[in-house]
Amino acid sequence: MAKIAFTKMHGLGNDFVVIDARRKAPAGLAKKAARICDRRFGVGCDQILVILPSKKADYQMRIFNADGSEVEMCGNGIRCFAKYLWDRNDRVIRKKGALAVETLAGIIRPKIKRGGMVEVDMGEPVLDGRAVPTIFNGQVKDYPITAGGRAYRFTAVSMGNPHCVIFTDDVDKVDLAVEGPALERHQAFPNRINVEFVQVTGPDRLKVRVWERGSGATLACGTGACAVAVAACLNGKAGRRSRLDLPGGSLDIRWGEDNRVYMTGPAVEVFTGMMDL
Repeated sequence: MAKIAFTKMHGLGNDFVVIDARRKAPAGLAKKAARICDRRFGVGCDQILVILPSKKADYQMRIFNADGSEVEMCGNGIRCFAKYLWDRNDRVIRKKGALAVETLAGIIRPKIKRGGMVEVDMGEPVLDGRAVPTIFNGQVKDYPITAGGRAYRFTAVSMGNPHCVIFTDDVDKVDLAVEGPALERHQAFPNRINVEFVQVTGPDRLKVRVWERGSGATLACGTGACAVAVAACLNGKAGRRSRLDLPGGSLDIRWGEDNRVYMTGPAVEVFTGMMDL
């Protein structure tokens, strides 16, 4: 059994084990993800981030859930990815102040800001139902669905990975552990889906709770926050810039006139260590 270095990081409490594999990629991460992510018998995290070389961009980021599934993108994760490299004086990000990162969702561009914050150009939202993907055609906005015996109205948005956004009067009354899985695995969503319950708390201010496919309830979700901001704008509940309050903290999201979504938030290193892999 080989030992491998790792760094524990989080973005608003959405936490990650970061593995720098630019020199050598560890084998079998998907099969070992459950043990690594376990908070009692492993390091403990929501997801594993792997830094790899890329032929298309400055670096590549791969993301594994606790159940071993690989996901397209992670907004909190890519902020941690950029901050990890910045803090280690990586020559690419130190020269440009930004990175081009290859992900399964395409090239994503994080930029270092003052005060340890990271801004990420998350790209353009996907609003076509089939492309999200859902089983529905066209834009899926305020659309009815029943899951687990409950009726909802949802808006579908992809920010590189699929999101089901549901507005409610009180997010604290949502039984996330019951309602999240019922929606995540609903037959309307061929690749499963991330679920965000959202309460409007003020002008351009939104309170959000998240159920992430493959990981469960998390304290924050960057792509989910972007999807929520877009859905809120589409449904007339917020403007093109909003502040999102998640259990782990707040994010600033701007849906630009260029149709690209910009997310700004923190990334924090917790500790480093070695683990058997």
